[in-house]
Amino acid sequence: PSLREAIQKLEAKGFLLRRQGGGTFVQSNLWQSFSDPLAQLLEGHPESQFDLLETRHALEGIAAYYAALRGTADFVRITNSHQAIADARDAGDVEAESQAVLQYQLIVTEAAHNVVLLHLLRCMVPMLEKNIRQNFEFLYTRKEMLAMVSEHREQVFRAIMSRSPEVAREASHRHLAFLEDVLLDMSREHTRRERSLRRLQQYTE
Repeated sequence: PSLREAIQKLEAKGFLLRRQGGGTFVQSNLWQSFSDPLAQLLEGHPESQFDLLETRHALEGIAAYYAALRGTADFVRITNSHQAIADARDAGDVEAESQAVLQYQLIVTEAAHNVVLLHLLRCMVPMLEKNIRQNFEFLYTRKEMLAMVSEHREQVFRAIMSRSPEVAREASHRHLAFLEDVLLDMSREHTRRERSLRRLQQYTE
């Protein structure tokens, strides 16, 4: 009876889905209750993408710190995932590289062995996936910047593998700060170009 009551409460809260004759299942879209309002905000306000980058500073910095501090057998998976990013970059595949970066960050966060941190990152996966993809679409138009971002990520990787927590955290912050500066400059340039085009259209009308 206690178990049935608990299941009923979880079902009422939307955590479980009961199918007649088919069993009871954990809802596959639990993340939506957390990420949907934020996803709508990011969609309607492009400048809020920089808020997401600032949040990534906190999450990815601490994940890199604890991965370097606590990681053990995780290092093999981190190495393989880091190589997958390099392979995608060499192939010039923006979709594959953005997906590889997302998987790499999930693996690094798993290596931190902090269930709350990992849960937060997993809840944010839909937003991160779109953010990382958009960032790469910008960066692929500036190959020299893409190379520098890759070098920053390499520094984070080396710090984790050398078990240097503070160095890993600082390298992660430098990586994201550089990415933020690049995207901000490119956004300003895009805005200036749009203003120029509008002026030109006004003169020709």
